[in-house]
Amino acid sequence: MKRMTSIPSLLLAGAMLLPLALPATSVYAAAPQQHTQAPGWYRMVLGEFEITALSDGTHAFPIDTVMRGITPDQIRHGLVDADLAAPVQGSINAFLVNTGKKLVLIDAGAGVLYGNCCGRLLDNLRAAGYQPEQIDEVLLTHLHKDHAGGIVANGKMAFPNATVRLSQQEADYWLDPASKAKGPAFLATFYDAAVASTAPYIAAKRFRPYSSYGELTPGITAMPAPGHTPGHAMYMVQSGKQQLLVWGDIIHMAALQLPHPEATVQYDSEQVLARSTRAALLGKLGKDHVLVGAAHIAFPGLGHLRQDGKRYTWLPVNYDGLPPAP
Repeated sequence: MKRMTSIPSLLLAGAMLLPLALPATSVYAAAPQQHTQAPGWYRMVLGEFEITALSDGTHAFPIDTVMRGITPDQIRHGLVDADLAAPVQGSINAFLVNTGKKLVLIDAGAGVLYGNCCGRLLDNLRAAGYQPEQIDEVLLTHLHKDHAGGIVANGKMAFPNATVRLSQQEADYWLDPASKAKGPAFLATFYDAAVASTAPYIAAKRFRPYSSYGELTPGITAMPAPGHTPGHAMYMVQSGKQQLLVWGDIIHMAALQLPHPEATVQYDSEQVLARSTRAALLGKLGKDHVLVGAAHIAFPGLGHLRQDGKRYTWLPVNYDGLPPAP
């Protein structure tokens, strides 16, 4: 009678043969590092609208030289509490609103004006499934480089079929040569950039500032938010009962200005007014729980505010890998 081989014996024999069956050593960890980031876009639904957050990149925010109204100790503790260390990378975000009838881009990033760190909005727009030629309107919160620089590419309109809109007060200030003559020296290139960015649209008759705040297109309303610049605006996007407030530069450095809303930045044209605008708005948003689209809070810059005494906490939206259809 033939004796059956035990299962343990078979397993042992197989294990002894395994080394002979393996291929030559492969070191997968030797694959080169990529040093790139995923495409910077994030999609969400707002009522019947579709919102796409777009990253233009990040840049080292010069906390040590531009912050005002905050002490070095407060800066140090603020960074420690947020588990950050200088130089902190500041996000530059923009927001695309698809109303179903129009494509409206709110702010456009820095373009080439901040160097190699940024100017990625157009690539991320395409990665998100859209083309620059499809944009109907560009609404600017203000004319600083990191919001308006991206409306041009190689001296031409980056969005050739779009109309650029912003407050008349903002346009009058930045495009008037007298403003540069009277303005601070550190903003000299900002005046030049505003003129260069808007020039192709002005020439094409696609530059149309609004003289009064209010609804600019169904579902999008311009609102005043003065202090950072003379005509700084924010935009309330509403579909049904759902709202998104794209607030421009109300906050530059969340780790510092949410615990210390009194802190301002060198680039605020009117420090006291910027501080009071921020205080009033944060107080309201902390109670109303309106969704915010923030230009300079970590991408995608979408979240809510919670008030904790005199300070505020940013509550980012929960990532949704499959946004529902409107």
